Amino acid sequence: MHTFQELNLIDPILKALEELDYKTPTSIQQQAIPPVLEKKDVLGCAQTGTGKTAAFAIPILQLLQNQKSQNRNRNIKALIVTPTRELAIQIDESFADYGKHLPLKHAVIFGGVKQNPQVGRLRNGVDVLVATPGRLLDLVGQKIISLKDIEIFVLDEADRMLDMGFIHDIKKLLKILPEKRQNLFFSATMPKPIQELAHTILKNPVKVEVTPESTTAETVQQMIYFVDKGNKIKLLHQLLKENTKESTLVFTRTKHGADKLVRALSKLGITGAAIHGNKSQNARQNALNNFKNKKIQILVATDIAARGIDIDLLKYVVNFEIPNIPETYVHRIGRGGRAGAEGVAISLCDIDEKAYVKDIEKTIGIKIPEVKNHPFPMENFELSPPKQKQARPSRKPKDHSNPKANNSNKQFRFKKKK
Repeated sequence: MHTFQELNLIDPILKALEELDYKTPTSIQQQAIPPVLEKKDVLGCAQTGTGKTAAFAIPILQLLQNQKSQNRNRNIKALIVTPTRELAIQIDESFADYGKHLPLKHAVIFGGVKQNPQVGRLRNGVDVLVATPGRLLDLVGQKIISLKDIEIFVLDEADRMLDMGFIHDIKKLLKILPEKRQNLFFSATMPKPIQELAHTILKNPVKVEVTPESTTAETVQQMIYFVDKGNKIKLLHQLLKENTKESTLVFTRTKHGADKLVRALSKLGITGAAIHGNKSQNARQNALNNFKNKKIQILVATDIAARGIDIDLLKYVVNFEIPNIPETYVHRIGRGGRAGAEGVAISLCDIDEKAYVKDIEKTIGIKIPEVKNHPFPMENFELSPPKQKQARPSRKPKDHSNPKANNSNKQFRFKKKK
């Protein structure tokens, strides 16, 4: 097995890795770091939790340090674009960790907060910029950020970038980046649209693939409970109370569902917080910090908000609602069992979600073991009828020849709430 010393890393980085207790590089780090150091384009496919961030952050720091004398004006040389605020913050923290003994400067920008503090940091000059697409293009449009000196461009979590609708922003960005640059493209899955996007960005890339597409980590023990929708909260409460007393990350499909679940569990004595797109950045960060510091037992998250959550030694992940996209299931349970640690992924499935489970099992190539002996077994085996939209009442055209008739219609209009 390789060591970090064998990857020809410079002493300041090796010292930082030693202080972080990084003993051996992960598979994707072993395969990606050498070609990045050789300034080659890299196409990396690895599931979440395999160390992708270090695979590009470490060699980028080394490349920039080797030419730091050429960047006295602190123009942005490396740009990392990622889909969510949480992931952007964590990537920036990784650059701080790995580069703590280097004189290089880094910054992170993302939307949802006032731009002034971020702009202030940029005005001092940075070597590495981590950004979400919207805020980046906004500041470029304001001429606060110049991308003309970019030498290394990283597109991270590319599959989620497409899922979240950022494809147009990425295409805009590609038009304003220098043509001559090194490109690093990382994604947990490689469906056809991602392959096509990679083809437009990369030039003769070195392909690094750690695990087959859409597979789950072997360190995660998976199990499924079939339960009626109305009994899911009761079953989750029992699991949290009796079996999973440790910190637990719980997934819902909707923001409203996340808030509702936190309130329901609070009434049952389980402390928790929700994290989703409607929460302010401060609220999301506070919830995440309280979860990491074990001040709350559960964190209830939607898929978009949870991407990028990196919690050391998180063992339990619960799918309170089954995702309708198989790859989302892979991303969710990948939050636990990271970096070789053991994880447990529990899924609560009602009758309407059984079809989703079949798709997931087909994609990951295994049948998820069922837990049959539990106090809330499924009793309803009839699918819910599809919801039908209620037809809006048609409005009659006004009769301008009869003013009284027009006034009489006012009683049928909804009054504005005071």
